[in-house]
Amino acid sequence: MKIAIGTDHRGIDIKNKIIEHFNGKYDFIDKSKDAYEGDDYPDYAFKVAEAVKNKEADFGVLMCGTGIGMSIAANKVKGIRCALVHTKEEAKLARIHNDANIISFGSYNDIEDIYEFISVFLETHEKQEERHIRRVNKIKEYENRS
Repeated sequence: MKIAIGTDHRGIDIKNKIIEHFNGKYDFIDKSKDAYEGDDYPDYAFKVAEAVKNKEADFGVLMCGTGIGMSIAANKVKGIRCALVHTKEEAKLARIHNDANIISFGSYNDIEDIYEFISVFLETHEKQEERHIRRVNKIKEYENRS
């Protein structure tokens, strides 16, 4: 499974730990190799979101100081459903309820929690219930109006 990953300067060390932790389990495509102090998070959010949209990656992982900016920026890319998560349960429900294809979180989270967010997000394969499919389809239909 290919995972596009990106961060601004606030998460460089964590991004590297994530890639090392999941080495051999997932194939990471690092979209923020050029991250530097004072960079702009939308640049990396767009790179990861475009990689997922264009099927270069199956899913995406984003982080910045809070994860909020990354999720807002990623969700501007057509076809992306990026979920900002704070718990394992939110990571799971993002997949089951919202068919999210990118996960976002703050770099302030504990690294062990981050590993769990990613694992749960990527390993959740439960079938969506009809009501959740209907809701996601409404989002897709609205998105395709423009």
